[in-house]
Amino acid sequence: MKTWITQLRKGLLEFCVLNAISCGETYGYELVQRLKGIQQLAVTESTVYPILSRLKQDGFVKVRDAPSTSGPPRRYFSLTALGRQRTGEMNVYWDGLYDAIAALRETSSGRQDNASQ
Repeated sequence: MKTWITQLRKGLLEFCVLNAISCGETYGYELVQRLKGIQQLAVTESTVYPILSRLKQDGFVKVRDAPSTSGPPRRYFSLTALGRQRTGEMNVYWDGLYDAIAALRETSSGRQDNASQ
């Protein structure tokens, strides 16, 4: 795999985890499955759980354990007030970055079109 893709994915994972949790409390396996549904992220449990642990340590996520009817207790994750604030800040930054990159790509593609004429 190309190194730049791996680095881009690594940089986006915390952002994606926070946004997924912002939709409401979720347990770990459910979160992993949701993120696995985004093929371009190519996540595994071994990538998501360390991020969740760090987010908890940093005060962005709170955790509660609850019994499960089908196996061991489930660990539920939800955002703290600090986590909601961080997610909001990240989303604002992402929106601005996305718009700037889209404009750059549009400008670049316009130059390529003009150069080929």
